[in-house]
Amino acid sequence: MGQAIEVEPQVVGDVTIFATDRGLTGQDGSGYESAAEAAADERFPGRLAQRLFAADDQLDSIWIASNTAVLRRPGGWDDATVTSTADVISDFFLYY
Repeated sequence: MGQAIEVEPQVVGDVTIFATDRGLTGQDGSGYESAAEAAADERFPGRLAQRLFAADDQLDSIWIASNTAVLRRPGGWDDATVTSTADVISDFFLYY
């Protein structure tokens, strides 16, 4: 059930901006600098951040606001990492 989220990534140095076709949070947004910090937030952005930190241990900052997730990965991004991260976001609302 659920529907995959359309994700459009844009890499800018150590940061990738993942724009989506639906809202992930309200306008205020939420930021996380660790998996533990994300785990303390039971709302949707905290749950998504937990999944993202679990999928890539090189992330050191996640900001989720409205329909955008901004992730920082010191050392940069390769194509495979961008794709796998986009897949985590895309599948966030899927459940069976």
